[in-house]
Amino acid sequence: MGLLTVSGSPHIKGVDNVKKIMYGVVIAMIPAMLISFYFFGLGAIKVTLVAIASCLLFEFLIQRFLLKGKTTINDGSAIITGILLSFNVPSSMPSWMIIIGSLVAIGIAKMSFGGLGKNPFNPALVGRVFLLISFPVDMTNWPKPQAFSTALTDAITGPTPLAIVKEGISKGQTIPEIMSSGKIPAYVDMLFGNMGGSLGEISTIAILIGGLYLLFRKIITWHIPVSFIGTTFVFALILWLIDPSLYINPLFHLITGGLMLGAVFMATDMVTSPMSKTGQIIFGFGCGVLTILIRVWGAYPEGVSFAILLMNSVTPLINKGFKPTKFGEVVKNG
Repeated sequence: MGLLTVSGSPHIKGVDNVKKIMYGVVIAMIPAMLISFYFFGLGAIKVTLVAIASCLLFEFLIQRFLLKGKTTINDGSAIITGILLSFNVPSSMPSWMIIIGSLVAIGIAKMSFGGLGKNPFNPALVGRVFLLISFPVDMTNWPKPQAFSTALTDAITGPTPLAIVKEGISKGQTIPEIMSSGKIPAYVDMLFGNMGGSLGEISTIAILIGGLYLLFRKIITWHIPVSFIGTTFVFALILWLIDPSLYINPLFHLITGGLMLGAVFMATDMVTSPMSKTGQIIFGFGCGVLTILIRVWGAYPEGVSFAILLMNSVTPLINKGFKPTKFGEVVKNG
């Protein structure tokens, strides 16, 4: 009897293959990418191209000269990592730092575990957190949006809405005082992307368009995004109802920072998220709770990246406790 070789996840029965799924995700990210190009101009284009090119290069070099196996840069996964890495950094990020982030994302978080399907953590988020810890000044230097900007390095910078709230609270200001200070963009501006932040996180509308496309293509299911966003909303709502002078309203949490980006494009990663529907809901719930805990009581104004990576680490445990029904297994009722 011959040996049965099982490839790395995801394992999906259907007409789609890895390449179709990956390029489907790339298509879904185009609206958010175009919005970043519109508001941050050539700086955003440079960051995106450098991130994609360096991720492709590092994956090719590692597979060709270290692993000495078949190169898979055409499957689209390295492109996704590059786009997501660019989505998680400011448009003023120096190219050499982005290249280091790509090396960490591809070389350490992905290829050191054997490549696509074997990595326990989302590669782009590992690269992002590494850059945040290693280069905190550059990673928190947020250029202000300037439509069709031709500057490769934006000179006018300012804090993100979440950072403004965090700083105001630390100085003893109340939420109404912070919101009326004139520093917070209007909600409609934050909804469409006219605010400071990482390239891919600024436009809730663009991200939702991409998310609807992924749902339509059945590349993702609703379980993680809805449980992630819903948990964040409910947790923030409870805090806001307890003391609206100290805690910001839940809508603010949803349309600022990387919540929507994380819920739609990163927490739903097939490789690093649970297999069962119940497990995915638990995963999203954990991401939402951790995001609010870090945002409200942590040192950083943002908590999405850390929340997803922490939940990535418990995905094997969730899979063990909430296994999907085995093929051919009879489910007993009662």
